[in-house]
Amino acid sequence: MTIQDYFDNLPDDRKAPMLALWDVLKTNMPEGFEGQLCYKMPSFVVPHSLYPAGYHCDPKLPLSLINIASQKNFISLHHLGLYCDKDLLDWFVAEYPKHSKYKLDMGKGCVRFKKPDQIPLELIGQLAARVTPQQYIAVYERNIKR
Repeated sequence: MTIQDYFDNLPDDRKAPMLALWDVLKTNMPEGFEGQLCYKMPSFVVPHSLYPAGYHCDPKLPLSLINIASQKNFISLHHLGLYCDKDLLDWFVAEYPKHSKYKLDMGKGCVRFKKPDQIPLELIGQLAARVTPQQYIAVYERNIKR
């Protein structure tokens, strides 16, 4: 399965918002990240060419930063930087109300959008642009060595 296959198989009401989300991520991701299907979701990862160690739980997998998915009742954005970087999380939580009239629905690193046509794309673009592969690797390594 490819990323395009993933989008082609979405229900009609989810295609446009998921493609818009993917496009804003692709447009704003810093150089070095690669888009690929990871965990059966469209993802942006630090490729093995930049981080040969890969994901510590399964080193065959690249180090994933962002994954998006169309779930039954919402669209999700999994951003592992939000999970492991308190400064990034604090920035995102403070910025969210400036970009959405809806309450932030979030787990540790998962942001859920129950209204697919109301995804704050400008904010998601800013979030994507905030972390370079090198910054993410540094934060990741600090956290896994705890």
